[in-house]
Amino acid sequence: MSGVMKRMGMIFRAKANKALDRAEDPRETLDYSYQKQLELLQKVRRGVADVATSRKRLELQLGNLQSQSAKLEEQGRKALALGREDLAREALTRRAALQQQVSDLETQHQTLQAEEEKLTLASQRLQAKVDAFRTKKETIKATYTAAQAQTRIGEAFSGISEEMGDVGLAIQRAEDKTAQMQARAGAIDELLASGALDDPTGHAKDDIQAELDRLSGGTDVELELQRMKAELAGGPSAGQQAIESGQGVQDRRPQDQQHPRFDKS
Repeated sequence: MSGVMKRMGMIFRAKANKALDRAEDPRETLDYSYQKQLELLQKVRRGVADVATSRKRLELQLGNLQSQSAKLEEQGRKALALGREDLAREALTRRAALQQQVSDLETQHQTLQAEEEKLTLASQRLQAKVDAFRTKKETIKATYTAAQAQTRIGEAFSGISEEMGDVGLAIQRAEDKTAQMQARAGAIDELLASGALDDPTGHAKDDIQAELDRLSGGTDVELELQRMKAELAGGPSAGQQAIESGQGVQDRRPQDQQHPRFDKS
């Protein structure tokens, strides 16, 4: 039972991985990674700003303490000048306490300044990496887009894409229907010409006109045959004379041959 569950879990993970791979767009993944790097860079810059603010606050406190220390020293000098040694001692005692605070703040200031320098350097390095990643990202996206377009064009030319396959089937159906309609139209014309079908418009040829067309076509063939024989025998001039003589013979045909009669039957 444990082996079956493991196998089912492996199959599920494999199918899920395949579905995710099919749905994943590398361009979107690159844009998301670039966005995360920008957010990290923004956090680092905010940290640098916070450290710089703390350092500036310490500098202001140091300046204030140093001013108080100088003031107490001046008061001690005046007290000694006036013979008030007790006041001078009190002033120097307070000044010593301020000096201890100044020493502690200077230590903190040096620590913050070193931290600020580290964060600034890290921010600069991260900025360089983000810029390099952005350039590489755009290059990869452009290459992927070009490859995708080239693949689609190749599929379109070869007809293996789904869209072009549907278009090819539609074209084939249209060609088949067109050929069928052309064949049907030709068959109808032949049936109308032979008289097997009646033309309700009244433009169909009757039997007399069909016979005249047949005789005229046969005469043209005979004339062309005579011209070719004459050219073979005596050149183009003889062929022309043969055609003229053939026309004269045709014109001198009896009246009954020019207009054949047909029985009503």
